[in-house]
Amino acid sequence: MTARPLWQGRALALVGIVLVAFSLRSAVASLSPVIDHIAEDFPVSPVAVGLIGAAPPVCFAIFGLLTPLFERRFGLERVAVTAIALMALGMLLRGLAFDSVGLLAATALVFAGVGSGNVLLPPLVKKYFPDRIGVMMTVYSTTLAVSTFLPPLVAVPVADALSWRVSLGMWGLFAAIALVPWVTLLLRERSNPMPAPAETEELDPTDGRHDLQDAVAVATGPISTAPANPRYFARLWRLPLAWALALVFATSSTMAYVSFAWMPTMLVDIGDVTPATAGFLLSLFALIGLPCSMLVPILVVRYQATRPLFFVGVVAGLIGVLGLLFAPTAALALWVCVFGLSAIMFPLSLVLLSIRARTPESAVALSGFVQSIGYAIAAVFPLLVGLLHETTDGWQVPLIVVGAVLVAAIPAGIVAGRRRTIEDEWERRYGRW
Repeated sequence: MTARPLWQGRALALVGIVLVAFSLRSAVASLSPVIDHIAEDFPVSPVAVGLIGAAPPVCFAIFGLLTPLFERRFGLERVAVTAIALMALGMLLRGLAFDSVGLLAATALVFAGVGSGNVLLPPLVKKYFPDRIGVMMTVYSTTLAVSTFLPPLVAVPVADALSWRVSLGMWGLFAAIALVPWVTLLLRERSNPMPAPAETEELDPTDGRHDLQDAVAVATGPISTAPANPRYFARLWRLPLAWALALVFATSSTMAYVSFAWMPTMLVDIGDVTPATAGFLLSLFALIGLPCSMLVPILVVRYQATRPLFFVGVVAGLIGVLGLLFAPTAALALWVCVFGLSAIMFPLSLVLLSIRARTPESAVALSGFVQSIGYAIAAVFPLLVGLLHETTDGWQVPLIVVGAVLVAAIPAGIVAGRRRTIEDEWERRYGRW
């Protein structure tokens, strides 16, 4: 089929997808750089910051499983509008919070919307851009990258110039603006139902080009979840490969959410830098993930480089931790960048979800299992780091714990690197899948 221009008859959907994608990551990255400013108005304990850091993986796990149920009941656009409204309201309420409880409640509201948005955007792309999925995934992944490193870069300067309330609340305006195209599309569809999508190119399952495109799409966007076959899901509890993938995913998520919750505060304390510089360094940490997301799927699919990539991520993470422990003021930016290479594990774990299962149905089961276990584990560590920091009044023990997580993941990475599927492993152990 001949692809039509992105904006032809679907400009609203294009603008809506870009604005929602921007809001998904800016919600995560905009808070921690201004915690010091917030603490000048009301106390924000390390426990509260840890709970705020734990909110994203908890909400992603819960709403990632619930959203497909809501979508089937109420429709794609209606649930998307609800999710965007939750994000916008939560981000605006964060700027109006007057105590740590209100800040935490508003953050939970934000990530309820983000958790749903993570699941909804891939089917929205597929619905409105069936002939341009590759281009849209590039637009989408680039927007995610920009919205990850931009908020830490501008959060502190805006807080210094205006206030932390403006710095937090302004991101809600982008989400509120994103309501306009989706509400318009929803009203238009109610009055004039959208015709079935044009016939898309029929994929040849033997064509490696499409395997690579699928892997890149998975690795640069969120994981889309759906109810799994209960029989398949139950079997995964007995497979070391499934547990290994879950632990690799958990390690990746732990590095990300601990960093977004605590890195600015930690860098101010141990690196003797200003909050604005700490925000810039968090932005730099986030930026490292963009080339990783683009290159890792290619290296895994074409060159089977799973284990080398995993060990690069682990070793880089450990070097970054050691640098922050023993020489933080000597080369702070270098340690942050090297530690940022631990982001290799995120696209790696997502690509493995697509190539460690034979069928879409078993891949859905594997994705649900890995996300459920991985996010549950990752949610513990932002809070644990906060408790350890408060108890020890320092960052040495929290950094040692982060390093220990990386070391503990090594056996899981070795198992995950085996070139076999979950069906292969089941058949080796128990017979027919």
